[in-house]
Amino acid sequence: MQRETALLHAGYRATGTPGSYGTGPVFSSTYVTPGDPAAHPLTYGRFHNPTWTAWEAALSELDGGETVAFASGMAAISAVLGTTLSPGDVVVLPADCYYTVRVIAGNWLAKIGVTVRQAPTAGNAQAEMLDGARLLWLETPSNPHLDVCDIRALTEAAQARGVLTVVDNTTATAWLQQPLALGADFVVASDTKAITGHSDLILGHTATKKAEAAAALRTWRTQHGAIPGPMEVWMAHRSLATLPLRMERQCGTALRLATALAGHAAVTAVHYPWLPSHPAHAVATRQMIAGGTVVSFDLGTRAKAEAFLGALTLVREATSFGGVHSSAERRARWGGDAVSEGFIRFSVGCEAPDDLVDDVTRALGA
Repeated sequence: MQRETALLHAGYRATGTPGSYGTGPVFSSTYVTPGDPAAHPLTYGRFHNPTWTAWEAALSELDGGETVAFASGMAAISAVLGTTLSPGDVVVLPADCYYTVRVIAGNWLAKIGVTVRQAPTAGNAQAEMLDGARLLWLETPSNPHLDVCDIRALTEAAQARGVLTVVDNTTATAWLQQPLALGADFVVASDTKAITGHSDLILGHTATKKAEAAAALRTWRTQHGAIPGPMEVWMAHRSLATLPLRMERQCGTALRLATALAGHAAVTAVHYPWLPSHPAHAVATRQMIAGGTVVSFDLGTRAKAEAFLGALTLVREATSFGGVHSSAERRARWGGDAVSEGFIRFSVGCEAPDDLVDDVTRALGA
């Protein structure tokens, strides 16, 4: 069975089952549980929900490992850090990983006695910091610079030293890249982005092939209360079936846009892993099946970037990425990322490719 077909049916009733295609979201904080609670699969709403179970089954099909759903991507990230690290441990982070991960590393992890080491994603630089570490954290392609590291090479280096590996797969999604198959112990993703793809949900998940690790993550979720809402999960599950279709359109358009930008006089730099000019193009094409939905580029100055954004007619100025509607932002407005004042992070949507490229080309003329 092809992945598209397996994903379409994952988490739904078998095709021969009479009745509706699928069940609606289950809203229940309390389940009837006479006698011994251990005799009941559903006991309390912070522990279980059938809507989560269906969503996690679908995500497990996507990621190739046991999945635990969370209320947000940061909740999933915190759970992995919280269940793997103890005082005195060392974690190796990308210096260019998601900003909030670096924030909690400098605050929460430092306060509980975890040592944080940082090195850039590009060039597999984190490999030089593995000795004595407990956990290696990777993010590839990185956000927003879209640097790429070699997942298999780094996981093998980590395993040789007894170091666990986590891959933040938010930018690529498990449709384009399979970190667990490349040797990672954990994968995390913000499902707010391309996995659900409609800019209307906040969710996250983590997946692992280790049963004991998945059990620890579920315990963390229960005890810390980082549970997803059933309505959000039901909507996410419904959206997941179109992920291959959305990614095919968005990645195809992203490559067309990146190519057009690379040849435009107003653009000083373009960052997209599928361009042959990208420093890690060979690695990206080996471990991904397409370049992703985000194209980053530099217009040199804040004034030029803001003029460009103001001249767009199809593209919304907004943060986040992965939605069916194209959006863009001058990334330096938030602070925290090592980018220039003219750096644009562009999230490619599902518009007709000609319309989107024409809109961008026209706006560059401004």
